[in-house]
Amino acid sequence: MRVLVVNHVSLDGVLQGPGRRDEDTRHRFRHGGWAQRAAEDPAIGAALGLRMGHEFSWLFGRRSYEDMLGHWNEVGGPFKNGLNQTLKYVASSNPDTHLPWPNSRLLSGDVPAAVAALRQQPGGNLVVMGSGELVRSLLPRGQVDELFLMIHPIVLGSGQRLFGPTDGRVSLSLVESATTSTGVIMATYRP
Repeated sequence: MRVLVVNHVSLDGVLQGPGRRDEDTRHRFRHGGWAQRAAEDPAIGAALGLRMGHEFSWLFGRRSYEDMLGHWNEVGGPFKNGLNQTLKYVASSNPDTHLPWPNSRLLSGDVPAAVAALRQQPGGNLVVMGSGELVRSLLPRGQVDELFLMIHPIVLGSGQRLFGPTDGRVSLSLVESATTSTGVIMATYRP
């Protein structure tokens, strides 16, 4: 299996709350939903479909799992069914974390080692969406195969960033890029 990170980020690296106004208001974040208009661009949906493939599992941090599944199970629709039917691995520092949705498996303890073991198994992609803390724990340990970043033409000035001042150096190669009609740069990087 390959670990594929898929994230919307602002030009200044913020990944917090791209989808909806109330998605993640931690630390008084008030820009929720900042990627909504551009994310509706058909080019982004097509690129996501190609990247993720038909055979994939989700790999979430606990907070992203709770938010995404909680939201879509409340809202309903086809995305709800897809989320519930797809296998989900959930990283949490708490070994007693309750995972209420179907097809969910907890990864606790040494999460990078657990992900390394999953990468040895046959199959498609392990897709990480959101989950900044998880990404920051995996990338420097060589447990990310590809980052597909949708870089939006907006500067938010505040919010949780994909990478921060305490993260170590990781060299990446740009292997593909394209720009959508809404100005989003879709960039694929590999370590």
